Amino acid sequence: MNEILQGLIQAFWLVLSFDSELITISLRSLYVTVTALVISALIAFPLAAFLVVTRFTFRRAIVVTLNALMGLPPVVVGLIVYILFSRSGPLGVLGLLYTTSAMIIAQVIIITPLITSIAHQSMQELWSDYRNLLISINISKMQRVGTLMWDSKRALITACLAGFGRGIGEVGAIMIVGGNIDNATRVLTTAISLETSRGDFALALALGFVLISLAMSVSFATHWFGKTERGDLR
Repeated sequence: MNEILQGLIQAFWLVLSFDSELITISLRSLYVTVTALVISALIAFPLAAFLVVTRFTFRRAIVVTLNALMGLPPVVVGLIVYILFSRSGPLGVLGLLYTTSAMIIAQVIIITPLITSIAHQSMQELWSDYRNLLISINISKMQRVGTLMWDSKRALITACLAGFGRGIGEVGAIMIVGGNIDNATRVLTTAISLETSRGDFALALALGFVLISLAMSVSFATHWFGKTERGDLR
């Protein structure tokens, strides 16, 4: 209990004093996760909508695979990305290993199936209501996709928040491909892991509380500016 109290006090002091290292690590965490989230959303939303409005041979297999990949072990993703970008790997010439770019790529692989699956489920329910109407007015497939994405925007925000939560809290894959290098690839989760291994539990807890606060702040801000709960407040 004393260590938790010390962690709270230290977290409060780190934030109040605008600790430069903490700000740098936090901003790097946000940069990696938000960049990965944007890339994943650009892939996931159109893919989910396409799978809803289109019927083809392997559609069901793709949907099942995406659902299965929601539980993809992050360390396995980290290992695969590491092999691809290592010096002896096929993409080693790019020199991306132990950079934030490699961390972003790993996060994209991890969170894209999650966002796609959530988006697909919400759009599938919407499509069951809209299908006859959209077909009857004879709009193009791209217009159907756009309509589904627009009308399911609240669910898509929820999907993004789920992806952000998984990304910002990721440590295994990030540690493997980023290396936890000080002033280069160290983020909040890897810093927590490092301080825990050093036995500095107070600082690890402090970083943990900052991480939780950051994740919650982004969630609250998204809901507030997106006004996703406006209907519930009336």
